[in-house]
Amino acid sequence: MKTQPTEENKVQRKINFDRDGLTLVGNLFTPDEFDENGRYQAVIVQGSFTSVKEQMAGTYAEKFAEQGFVALSFDYAHYGESEGQPRQYESPAEKLSDLRAAVTYLTELPYVEAVGMVGVCTSASNATHLAAQDSRVKGLATIAGFLVNQDVFAATYGEDGMAARREQAAAAKKKYEETGEATTITVYSESDKDAVNYIPFEGVFDYYENESRGNVPQYKNELDVSSWANWLSFDALSEASSITTPTIVVHSDESALPENAKKLYEAVQGEKELVWSDGNHYDYYDSPKQMDNAVANVTRFFRIHLTEGPAA
Repeated sequence: MKTQPTEENKVQRKINFDRDGLTLVGNLFTPDEFDENGRYQAVIVQGSFTSVKEQMAGTYAEKFAEQGFVALSFDYAHYGESEGQPRQYESPAEKLSDLRAAVTYLTELPYVEAVGMVGVCTSASNATHLAAQDSRVKGLATIAGFLVNQDVFAATYGEDGMAARREQAAAAKKKYEETGEATTITVYSESDKDAVNYIPFEGVFDYYENESRGNVPQYKNELDVSSWANWLSFDALSEASSITTPTIVVHSDESALPENAKKLYEAVQGEKELVWSDGNHYDYYDSPKQMDNAVANVTRFFRIHLTEGPAA
């Protein structure tokens, strides 16, 4: 199912598309002087864990539109304006299906000639599986990618902690099935030790707490506890060696899991580029210096490799 976009401003239009009977809602950014009779390269831009389209994904999408791309940021199922119950439910398998549906949406637009994928933070993990499995994606870019695998989860929570969280997930799932009542926990916190991401340093999660940054009205700093079963089984690098899509990895020493970013680059088959820059992880969410450098490099790479032909 598709609807005709409704103009919100000069370059942004609200759209929706179907994924297995669920309506997903996104914002489609188009270049200045956009011509529906023209032909454009398009990019899907998705953001961090539990994020919504109005956060870093939308900021990047607008910047890519300024570079001449048609750019789509959307809410994954269970988040933001998109459908899906329970809310705040994390499922890498569903997110992969969401991304494939987004590729379908873009490829069916008459003015789109090729589609690339830009994964920021955790969506870089989802993007690796998309690029490995969907030949319609003609270019892959990761920006400050949070590329998880079992080693990351074991180091973060320990084996006992992972087992406890899986038990919590099973209990939350049973409760929801029996009562319809969801169980949620905080995602980012400097004080709540039970949060998904707990770091007891003031200001470390300023992006998600500051209303002038990522604390937008559409965002909820919550995760459905039943998500642990899916999340703790995710491995972003498991299919990296199957990626033949031209790939650019943008990262820094102070961004999350730099060694995994290098592993992704090393594993990818075909055309690839590693851009190692400066700045910390959150600089790649809203700092003009880091964002503009990332956009410039991805734009340059995609201009060369984002074509209608088969993946390299």
